[in-house]
Amino acid sequence: MPGTNLTREEAQERARLLTVDAYEIDLDLGGAQEGGTYRSVTTVRFDSAEAGAETFIDLVAPTVHEVVLNGAPLDPAAVFADSRIALSGLLAGRNELKVVADCAYTNTGEGLHRFVDPVDDQAYLYTQFEVPDARRVFASFEQPDLKATFQFTVRAPEGWTVISNSPTPEPSDNLWVFEATPRISTYITALIVGPYHSVHSSYEKDGQSVPLGIYCRPSLAEFLDADAIFDVTRQGFDWFQEKFDYAYPFAKYDQLFVPEFNAGAMENAGAVTIRDQYVFRSKVTDAAYEVRAETILHELAHMWFGDLVTMEWWNDLWLNESFATYTSIACQAYAPGSKWPRSWTTFANSMKTWAYRQDQLPSTHPIMAEINDLDDVLVNFDGITYAKGASVLKQLVAYVGMDEFFRGVQAYFKRHAYGNTRLSDLLGALEETSGRDLQTWSRKWLQTAGINVLRPEIETDAAGVISSFAVRQEAPALPVGAKGEPTLRPHRIAIGLYELQDGKLVRTERVELDVDGELTAVPALVGKQRPAVILLNDDDLSYAKVRLDEESLKVVTEHLGDFTESLPRALSWASAWDMTRDGELAARDYLSLVLSSIGKESDIGVVQSLHRQVKLALELYAAPDWRETGLTRWTEAALTHLKAAEPGSDHQLAWARAFAAAARTTEQLDLLAALLDGTETVEGLAVDTELRWAFLERLASTGRAGEKEIAAEYERDRTAAGERHAATARAARPTAEAKAEAWASVVAADKLPNAVQEAVIAGFVQVDQRELLAPYTEKYFAAVKDVWASRSHEMAQQIAVGLYPSLQVAQATLDTTDAWLAVEEPNAALRRLVSESRAGVERALKAQAADAAAG
Repeated sequence: MPGTNLTREEAQERARLLTVDAYEIDLDLGGAQEGGTYRSVTTVRFDSAEAGAETFIDLVAPTVHEVVLNGAPLDPAAVFADSRIALSGLLAGRNELKVVADCAYTNTGEGLHRFVDPVDDQAYLYTQFEVPDARRVFASFEQPDLKATFQFTVRAPEGWTVISNSPTPEPSDNLWVFEATPRISTYITALIVGPYHSVHSSYEKDGQSVPLGIYCRPSLAEFLDADAIFDVTRQGFDWFQEKFDYAYPFAKYDQLFVPEFNAGAMENAGAVTIRDQYVFRSKVTDAAYEVRAETILHELAHMWFGDLVTMEWWNDLWLNESFATYTSIACQAYAPGSKWPRSWTTFANSMKTWAYRQDQLPSTHPIMAEINDLDDVLVNFDGITYAKGASVLKQLVAYVGMDEFFRGVQAYFKRHAYGNTRLSDLLGALEETSGRDLQTWSRKWLQTAGINVLRPEIETDAAGVISSFAVRQEAPALPVGAKGEPTLRPHRIAIGLYELQDGKLVRTERVELDVDGELTAVPALVGKQRPAVILLNDDDLSYAKVRLDEESLKVVTEHLGDFTESLPRALSWASAWDMTRDGELAARDYLSLVLSSIGKESDIGVVQSLHRQVKLALELYAAPDWRETGLTRWTEAALTHLKAAEPGSDHQLAWARAFAAAARTTEQLDLLAALLDGTETVEGLAVDTELRWAFLERLASTGRAGEKEIAAEYERDRTAAGERHAATARAARPTAEAKAEAWASVVAADKLPNAVQEAVIAGFVQVDQRELLAPYTEKYFAAVKDVWASRSHEMAQQIAVGLYPSLQVAQATLDTTDAWLAVEEPNAALRRLVSESRAGVERALKAQAADAAAG
């Protein structure tokens, strides 16, 4: 039985048979305030290549009332099963199908999500259809290559607003009739419905006028910085339209900040949905604004990459995500007037570390992944598809030239507008404009898995002059269980030479070259005086793990914070972190490195990444008998930096959060409590709503705050965010009763909305409660397969990943996991998620052994 799955072969056969013309979708959402179900009426016109053929249309619905094919009624009980409506006896040429069903609102962030704001008790709706969830709202041929036009008619409660892909019409008698869209895929159609607050403007240039809208719930309106969001949006319009040489392809551009969103955002054509945590209720650092801007630009880039031109099948998902990631960061880096010209530093220090981690898991896969069915793609929105793909594109730009790259992209858009493509279509366009043969490059970079390691091999004479220089490339074995073979790849890299000048590491020379094969000589460096530091992959052009030679490592260890530019610092930080994860650098030595140089790090995004990485290193990679010593050193340092930071600065806020996350002694927890109740202050530090919750959650997890304090704080902040924070704090309490209650609410029951379930899981898993959580290893493996079978994908994945016993770093955890995998034989998607979590425990065991040996 197919259940809700769809195989690639089924999709190919359906695409061979059908050409879909148009959908007319009529939804009655008049009862949305009360919830339950709603009436969905779909009329779809399509052509069949064969008379008498059989196929199916997709629908997930509690009840189907009518199915009428070419005027003939079909018995719903006979044709509707397993999320499919069977269609037989098709006419050659034009067919018309009408489906009348009752569909259900969800609280999982899939399909038509319904949320009630505790501030005004009003319901707010939005759709989320990627990958296969348009079928939860209307009957559809749910695959990206069966594009069509979509015309929505929606009945909504009095006083509500309805937004869709087409411009918003004037309603008549609470009925909203939208114009038909251009030809687009099902998964980028959208409806956002409710009493949303809105701000409107337009993009104007050279006679072009595009209406712009920003929406959020009224309870967030006071925090909505619409002007800043419009500024970033206009920057994207300017840069993308110039680089793509193709005008924005839709009639308007709305951005809607919606509640309980599972991802960062979604590229619905002309109606982008974005998680409303990006409407900042409290002070955040500039790094948060940079991340939000990248998200805004990422989704805008999708209007071309993904919406105008869409992949034929999900194995080319990277055509959407990698390109949107690369171009959004390139826009931040290169667009005139950008506030974040150092965006490649952020990329190197965050996105690429995600990619490196993903590429070393047993589930690693080629960028162009083998996607056999929907179950495969649902777990494939990962660090390979986004971050590695974008890294490889950055390398491709260096390889062919930026102008040649974008000329190829321009040809690609013009050739395939409103159509579907595969890898060969893009490569063909890039080969035409660059003159490069990209077949070998594609085969080695896009169709293989794994990371290369680049190391310098240097010989000098007695005077310190370089007599020989080469770059050695290694292809480590793929993780056990991964498919494929290690591959040596062509790299375009820069080599930076750095000297110490007045205590600063300054780049004095740069050499750019192609590296290929096992050993590449670099004659351009022979005869030069050996500098203090030699940095491979300077400017981060390629995707590879880089190691420093012994002399460079000594200098960087002492002077990492002294690079005058942020990118080489970020690359060095990333290399040190990678060595720590690989057990080549002990966790205690990584801590010492960070403590010696973090005070000189000016980039706030890098500082916050280091905070997260140090915490992870101490919690998982430090030898257990030294861990408390390391945590004490870190917490004391965090407090010192907090007190020394410039009042009101981003660094002060970041260190306050780092201190709150790790406070442990009686005196430190007393300080947190005093900052919370106002009896102590730190000059310039605003203990606002979000920071109050950070302090309280730590106090709750250490037993210093209980239900009384949590309830009181929620009274101060009776919002959706406050509800989530309270759920986290309650689940974090260090008692068996609190853990049992949290576990039951997530695993035994199935009532929590997606965002609240996520908050409970976050509170349940506390690193200093290992003994309290130990009994839940057995409970996890007893429950997870049933959870996977009975819950929606998003909800099940939260549980499968979030509640895996990752803190139980022991061989017994590996053995229990292996036994469960062997006996239960989970499907491929669940097997992948559990195997990835298992790999984290295995890596932690090795790192702990390395740290113990260093001690």
